[in-house]
Amino acid sequence: MIRIPQVRVIDEEGNQLGIMPTVRALEVAQERGFDLVEVAPMASPPVTRFLDFGQYKYELAKREKEAKRRQRSVTFKEVRLSPKIGQGDFDTKLHRAVEFLEDGDRIKVTVRFRGRELTHPDLGRILLQRFAEQVKDHGVVERAPVLEGKSMFISIASVHKPKVHEPTAKTATREASEDAAELMLDGAASAATPAPSEPAPTEPAVSEPADLPATTGE
Repeated sequence: MIRIPQVRVIDEEGNQLGIMPTVRALEVAQERGFDLVEVAPMASPPVTRFLDFGQYKYELAKREKEAKRRQRSVTFKEVRLSPKIGQGDFDTKLHRAVEFLEDGDRIKVTVRFRGRELTHPDLGRILLQRFAEQVKDHGVVERAPVLEGKSMFISIASVHKPKVHEPTAKTATREASEDAAELMLDGAASAATPAPSEPAPTEPAVSEPADLPATTGE
């Protein structure tokens, strides 16, 4: 319940009804079949609006879901190389790394040593430096080459903003189904809420006529 003496009121069509006592605003909202919802509590006086509160909550949740859907977190992708990688494979890995960086992702470029390759770590360092030089227009090296166990790696941060990918048709269909399911659940919850029971109308008691004595014809 709103415990503020006066509020600014906006009706269900967005029209300003002015400032009125909270009790009166509640009465007007109920007369029109709406809830009185506080939409700007920090205003002076607070702003309220006539709304269907259940529908308002659903629309608010839907907007938040849409906002999350459009957000894209930065992910960490890995590109693996070997000290003896050929030029063709190197170019393929390079192309893939550029795609990751253009999408706004960070990448980890790893050189894995096998057997006696580990005795020549400089080959891995030179390879990583060469790789970083090739992608310098799309990312910056965050960490210099580090040898850990049998691997040496660098991390590269993208200079591009993360891309927002629109949902595919399959994803959109699934999300539409989820929204429909939410509506069905809301409707079921509303239907399950018992309506206030009214006393059954009482019918006046009707007394049965008393048995009359049988008459005999003369």
